[in-house]
Amino acid sequence: MVLTTITEGITREIERTGDRVNSMFEPVLRLGVTGLSRAGKTVFITSLVANLLDRGRMNQLTAASGGRILAAWLQPHPDDTVPRFDYEARLAALTGVNPHWPEGTASVSKLRLSFRIQPGGILGSLSGPRTLHLDIMDYPGEWLTDLTLLEQSYSEWSEQTLSAMKTRGQGANFLTRADALAGAEQFEEPQAKELARLYTDHLQEAREAGYSLCTPGRFLMPGDLAGAPALSFAPLPVPGGNRPARRSLWREMERRFEAYKNQISKPFFQTHFSGVDRQVVLVDALGAIHRGPAAVDDMREAMAGILKAFKPGGNGLLSWLWRSKRVEKILFAATRADLLHHSQHPRLTAIMEALVRDAKDRADFAGAQTEALSIAALRTTVEETHRQNGDELDCVRGLRAPGQEALFYAGDLPADPNILLSESRDQKRRWLAHEFDAMEFLPAPDALRPGSGPPHIRLDKAAQFLIGDRL
Repeated sequence: MVLTTITEGITREIERTGDRVNSMFEPVLRLGVTGLSRAGKTVFITSLVANLLDRGRMNQLTAASGGRILAAWLQPHPDDTVPRFDYEARLAALTGVNPHWPEGTASVSKLRLSFRIQPGGILGSLSGPRTLHLDIMDYPGEWLTDLTLLEQSYSEWSEQTLSAMKTRGQGANFLTRADALAGAEQFEEPQAKELARLYTDHLQEAREAGYSLCTPGRFLMPGDLAGAPALSFAPLPVPGGNRPARRSLWREMERRFEAYKNQISKPFFQTHFSGVDRQVVLVDALGAIHRGPAAVDDMREAMAGILKAFKPGGNGLLSWLWRSKRVEKILFAATRADLLHHSQHPRLTAIMEALVRDAKDRADFAGAQTEALSIAALRTTVEETHRQNGDELDCVRGLRAPGQEALFYAGDLPADPNILLSESRDQKRRWLAHEFDAMEFLPAPDALRPGSGPPHIRLDKAAQFLIGDRL
């Protein structure tokens, strides 16, 4: 077993070294895209690719506005073992005759976008055009939060999870059953399946309520692992006194938890995640803000845990040969900015910066670059200002259904982001109008125009931060 592990590690390192040598001639930049629940990963990738192919709306991407990108085209991804991101079908859904939101991310997928670039300066004019490949990887954010489990034991995870469940006010059925079965001295499979089902029900309820830290994430998106023993466990109260017997329910749950980490989470990290150069983490901050302080706190904790899964830091001149890659840049993006008037965007960005402050400090110390932005990968609204009772209200207008427009005023975000993060806040307070839950607009028809991708908010600024230095 040890020899097999060593052999696999050597094989992976040989493959990585080969990739690094090839990248000297045609560099490859690997961009990972993930996000918490309802963050809009699929829409982000689709709109980013469309706007990099047709760059009429990418003024803040310096290489595009300066004319250095001579051509961009999609080509087959060299990894034949990973599904291709279905860009064409998703773009058709967003911009077709009857535009609608495409299906979200359910598994790992990749896409390669290649650029022909004319370098700037005197040396650039002498060297001629060069090629850069941008590999974009999409994966469910629920799987990413699982990487935080690698640093936890089963007892630590159980204690943390059960404590969070009690404060959330959900999962009462599971908590009652877990307390009743925690001391079972003989493991029985029906009990494990019952607890796993009740716990999965709780995770689904928690996600619907706006909580971000819902682990294990594969319980929510099991794929072909549904029903496997590695997905049939749940947290149990930490026993006092002596360690539970070897054949007890608690010990079997502990064994399956470790199997989940070693056979599911860790291979995912090693295969798909460790080679990422740049990372964007999409966050539905508006949804959490609307639901209140508990959801905001949970989101902040989830993002702090996510950053621990990254390997932040700079890639030096010889890092391509001697060390595994590190994440050089991390963008934290608050999505759905089109639901707010632009006058509110600075406040949303300030809140996003406050949410990721701890994560940013750690990444900066390690040598990585971080940025926080408020964006809309696909703009679905137009802005209007209306007078009501003598006050001017900054509103947005969009399509609720085909042919049915609606005008919304979301309310004001707090000017001081610390109000959201203060420990002495009102746990029931909301900072967006109660109508915000209904603010779900359809993509606008006829959104494309010749030479331009779909309309957006600051997608070009996000692209400049993520890949601008390599173009």
